[in-house]
Amino acid sequence: MLLSSIYILLVGFTNCFFFKISCSIADFSLKGDYLLGGLFPLHEIEHETALFSAEATECFRHSSSKPGYHMLQVMRFAVEEINNSTTLLPNVSLGYEIFDHCSNTKNFNSVLSFISKNGSIKPKENLNNYQPKVIALTGPYGSTRTMTIAPLFTMDLIPLVNYGASSYALSNKLHYPSFVRTIPSNKDLIEMIIHIIRWFGWNWVAFIGSQDDYSSDGLKLFNKYINNTGICLAYQEGLSLNANYSLTLKKIDKLNINVIVVFALPQYASKIIKAAIANNIQDKVWIASQHWAMNQQLPREPGIGKIGTVIGITAKLLSLPGFNEFVYKARGTTDVGHNDRAESEVQRKSKTCNQVCDYCSLLTAEEIINENPTLSFAIYAAVYTIAHALHKVLQCHMNEFHKNTVTKPYMLLGEIKKLDFPLSGRQVKYDDNYDPTISYAVVLWRTDVNPPQFEMVGSYEKHPEMYFTIDNSLIRWHNNGYVKLWCYFKCDLKTKYFPRSRDPYTCFPCAENEWYDEGSAMCKTRSVVYPQFTEIPSIIVMVSTACLVMLLIAMFCLFAYNYDTPVVKSAGGSMCFLMLTSLILSSISVFFFFGKPTFVFCLLRNAIYAFFFTVCISCLTVRSFQIVCVFKMAAQFPKVYSLWVKHNGQWLFVAFASFIHFISCVIWMTVNPVKLVADSWTYKDQLMLICERGNTITLTIVVFLGWFLGFLCLLFSYMGRDLPKNYNEAKSITFSLILYYLTWVAYFTAYLTLKSKYIVILNAMAQISSINGILFSYFIPKSYIIIFQPQKNTAAYFQTSIQNYTQTISRT
Repeated sequence: MLLSSIYILLVGFTNCFFFKISCSIADFSLKGDYLLGGLFPLHEIEHETALFSAEATECFRHSSSKPGYHMLQVMRFAVEEINNSTTLLPNVSLGYEIFDHCSNTKNFNSVLSFISKNGSIKPKENLNNYQPKVIALTGPYGSTRTMTIAPLFTMDLIPLVNYGASSYALSNKLHYPSFVRTIPSNKDLIEMIIHIIRWFGWNWVAFIGSQDDYSSDGLKLFNKYINNTGICLAYQEGLSLNANYSLTLKKIDKLNINVIVVFALPQYASKIIKAAIANNIQDKVWIASQHWAMNQQLPREPGIGKIGTVIGITAKLLSLPGFNEFVYKARGTTDVGHNDRAESEVQRKSKTCNQVCDYCSLLTAEEIINENPTLSFAIYAAVYTIAHALHKVLQCHMNEFHKNTVTKPYMLLGEIKKLDFPLSGRQVKYDDNYDPTISYAVVLWRTDVNPPQFEMVGSYEKHPEMYFTIDNSLIRWHNNGYVKLWCYFKCDLKTKYFPRSRDPYTCFPCAENEWYDEGSAMCKTRSVVYPQFTEIPSIIVMVSTACLVMLLIAMFCLFAYNYDTPVVKSAGGSMCFLMLTSLILSSISVFFFFGKPTFVFCLLRNAIYAFFFTVCISCLTVRSFQIVCVFKMAAQFPKVYSLWVKHNGQWLFVAFASFIHFISCVIWMTVNPVKLVADSWTYKDQLMLICERGNTITLTIVVFLGWFLGFLCLLFSYMGRDLPKNYNEAKSITFSLILYYLTWVAYFTAYLTLKSKYIVILNAMAQISSINGILFSYFIPKSYIIIFQPQKNTAAYFQTSIQNYTQTISRT
């Protein structure tokens, strides 16, 4: 990127300066003992071309800007006035080199010319040895353009005395050590705007800007300074030149916002005002920032009176005595008749790059004089600031005049901070950041008269002390006044807010599916969250469950095919199929955890698992008890054992335990059933769809029965830990049940401490983990023997195991 930038700069510099023909047109250049640089927007580019293009911008090919030519004439006037002075810089002549600066990124040719020495640039040269072409520079217009070129001047401490860049960031002397400005910074302008808003008691305002450093800087400061003022920033937006201005204004109108701050450069402000007229936006109060407060064209737009009252903020308008005469004299020496195309082409070829202005010769003296004068004094003061600093460096104030004193640009910078001189009725002085003293005027657009006028209705001074006032009697409201809209700061912030479609004068609560954010103008719709089928965690869990179900079905078929073998019979025989069926149905319940939950989903996801998994646990429990009974209790209690076998005690136990648990589940689902709830209290901007657990007591009974059966199963397994290996299930059952308990303890801990839609996924994973515990510890080992060790799945092998156990018992 750095190499590309250097390439662009060098190509542009070469194209525009090493292959040029000298220009002697007075508008752009004047010889003198000390040369000043000037950058003015004689043309404007609406859409910048690609940054990394090796082509320098030819400004004359773009839209003309009459105010820019007015600015150029002010600089020329100031230089001529100084050269004619007998007290300021006597016997010293100032010259200038002026360029049309129309682009943010492609006008480096002029900048490189200013900092060059005899056509070359030597970076990092000692300041005492370095003498650039210009002693100082004024311009360019706009904060973004200034920030782009400022580093090229500040690295050599060349004074950049600016008339049109107000971004507060430029006050940072660590980054911009040689930047000086003659207009107040955005910080002061924003403070002035807030003073106006508070003066009239408005507190429901919109802030519209553009997508540049000027507006973004202003918006940040506005948001910062309205804290604790009672002012609500109801709407804010930064617009590009091709944005939908109509849509923005309709949003503002729908919110009943009557005060609109337009903090933007003229080309953006023009689009906003024209869109307001076109969309019949009426009876608003428009606060115009300094750059367009004195726009000459907008007050003449048909229908401008309908949009409401326009209040502008501008530097105090000071007349420049002699300027009008200077312009008339300059126009008198201009050959207005020579403007045909052929002549234009000849002029372009004979001039330096971006020192061409075809339309300028067509402008009359009256057109130049009547252009927007907002920045006239700022440009005038910038030139005089440079002249006074040079006066000090040359020691012109002493008896002996040192014209031959070696003068370097950085020397002027030290003197500028000390300056304090009167100029056209104002005192010019700078603070430590090289920012000027503050002096604003409040102007009212009088569009009800022809031609439109700008009437001064207030003023704002900061030195020697802060002073602000507006004469209310001078303001004529287009809507016969204005409406105060009390914003939500007057309401209970915890429960009240401004819904967009309700009465803006009253505070209403947001709906359950809405939320509010501090500094916002309306209730916002909450996002509805739940585990969706398409999310990665959901897909992983569902695929795992599908694999688990297929494995259980395969195992069911394997055990059915090998039903008469000893392994299947030792595992429980026909009871194995009940256990596997229960595990399959328990697994299916997992699929009800995903997608938008409903009452049926909430019911099935927990009840199915809770019942069928308990049936499986009851089967494990009775199997553990029966094995212990056969090997240890049959001989001691033969009658009891006989009754157990005769009446199918194992099936009676499973049926009884399952029935009790089924009744508890029915009570759980009917007394205070599981229901769908939209959780609106955990996250203010979200609605979490969750399934409530139902009645705590009935839920506790359901969980307790399952856990109690598991405890009995563990107990019987422990009692049978020394049984024959083929009948010893202690290790497998113990592992599966401990995993069961730990899984659910972990889940309930997370459920009580965390609030997230992913808690539902953890619930599903806990169910899968419990099922896998039984599958892999109880059934998989038996399946392994059936498939891979058929020699162990014989009656003889099992009989040998029983005989060895009997012999071991008899010895003890």
